[in-house]
Amino acid sequence: MQLALGLGYWGAGPPTDAPEQIAAAEEREFDAIWSAEAYGSDALTPLAWWGAATERVGLGTSICQISARTPAAMAMAAITMDHLSGGRFRLGLGASGPQVVEGWYGQPYPKPLARTREYVEIVRAILARDVPVEYHGEHYHLPYKGGADLGKALKSTVHPLRDDIPIYLGAEGPKNVAMTGEIADGWLPLFFSPSDDDFYRTALAEGMARPGARHTTLDTFDVAAVVPVVIGDDVEAAADHVRPMLALYAGGMGAKEANFHLNVFARMGYEDVCRTIQQHYLAGDRKAAIAAVPTAMVEDVALVGPVDKIRDDLAAWEASVVNTLVVSGPANVLHRIADAVQG
Repeated sequence: MQLALGLGYWGAGPPTDAPEQIAAAEEREFDAIWSAEAYGSDALTPLAWWGAATERVGLGTSICQISARTPAAMAMAAITMDHLSGGRFRLGLGASGPQVVEGWYGQPYPKPLARTREYVEIVRAILARDVPVEYHGEHYHLPYKGGADLGKALKSTVHPLRDDIPIYLGAEGPKNVAMTGEIADGWLPLFFSPSDDDFYRTALAEGMARPGARHTTLDTFDVAAVVPVVIGDDVEAAADHVRPMLALYAGGMGAKEANFHLNVFARMGYEDVCRTIQQHYLAGDRKAAIAAVPTAMVEDVALVGPVDKIRDDLAAWEASVVNTLVVSGPANVLHRIADAVQG
């Protein structure tokens, strides 16, 4: 089991201690640093700025939202980042949800899986740089049809450092996870529980069994899961640090009938709990929503409590499809997590 650092996306402003976190991750030989975006800070700029101070650790986006950039713009950024980092870049992509896609980016949300598939195909074609790129799918057209009709098929002026930059997908539903197993090099689950390991193994295996799948075995496929780790003698107090995030995602992230994070917890057996959390959250009672998150739900997706307990709980993660724990926290916390996980 290896560790990675999750920088996430910014709140009201940039985290002041990010350089120290990144230095700790580099020192403790973390596998990668992952940045994110929602509808504030973007994923690429902080990764480039802070990543310039690193030499070994991988640099990945978890995730870049596909509606934020055309496939060509995303491929250009990936090629640029890979050159600047000396071949350490990993491109994590995701469809986000309808509130952000249509409310923030002004793009249509329907058929997110089909859009993602076309998007990845175009990015890979640009990275290959063997011929000028032409693509005519349901959602994307290169050259564009119906405008000035002067578009020309092109290929990147910059030669990619690697034509096989790893592409990861953020996915939660079974169809999306299966497609991830089919077309991607890695999976970025947000709320993974070892109790659902068989469910996700089956979905990934379904994708890997499809004709033309990029990988046919998990041995060459990376699963980097965001896992909150809170070390403390009091399990309940440690869980309190995680409850606000779970309440936000299960209760307030997405429309009432289109919250994909809630669906993940429902599959774990917490649907009734999540409906209560959602009811409180959408009513504006954030405190009640947080209080409604049971400790068992926290322990399903996080590692909380004393070091010995965390080491015991880690066994279930090590037996799962996950091979990288994406953790976060101040530098001193990252060192404690590394000591607990790496022994």
